[in-house]
Amino acid sequence: MNLLEALFLGVVQGLTEFLPISSSAHLRIVGALLPSGEDPGAAFTAITQIGTEAAVVVFFWRDIVRIIGQWFRSLTGKVPRDDADARMGWMIILGSIPIVVLGLLFQDKIETTLRSLWIVAIMLIGFGLLLGIADYMGAKRRKLDQLTYPHGVAYGIAQAFALVPGVSRSGGTITMGLFLGYERAAAARYAFLLAIPAVFGSGFYQLFKHGGDENQYFGLGRPSPPPASPSSSRSA
Repeated sequence: MNLLEALFLGVVQGLTEFLPISSSAHLRIVGALLPSGEDPGAAFTAITQIGTEAAVVVFFWRDIVRIIGQWFRSLTGKVPRDDADARMGWMIILGSIPIVVLGLLFQDKIETTLRSLWIVAIMLIGFGLLLGIADYMGAKRRKLDQLTYPHGVAYGIAQAFALVPGVSRSGGTITMGLFLGYERAAAARYAFLLAIPAVFGSGFYQLFKHGGDENQYFGLGRPSPPPASPSSSRSA
């Protein structure tokens, strides 16, 4: 992968991240269609998502500051623990546990076997149908302040499926929210808030893991093959 292809994949990431269509799947598919025909890799995907998730932080900045502030105040007893923003802080922490645990347990599979184009295609179709069914069948009556701890865990499990390219992080969590009876807006809002620690955690973990070696996660700057020796040239 060269710099131009990396830039193009970054555009694809930016266009698909905020839609429930799996940006990681689109990076995998588009990467295979580019001249190099390479899989961008799980690390490249995770790191590029840092940029798009920064936009989510900007959009929800006031909510994030308020939630963090109230959560810390609830630890010291300055606000009751059943405060709506404090509860949301606990919900986000609780909902983030499944993706952290499963991501660490199945890291090798996520970076290799599960990036098969066949698996990506099946997941795209399957979870697209699930989202449609959930939107059709869901009661869409519950509001975000009615979110319970068991539902927070269910959201988190749904988000963990996004470790497989083809399952949209927002699409999976919105699907679960709709099946649980939440309004579209409530399901989407919690899905984006829940994604913040997961995306930043994954992206910076990969960035730290590869220690700044762009060859490992960008596929850039690969050294040219050594020139043929004079003896081999004469024999040819």
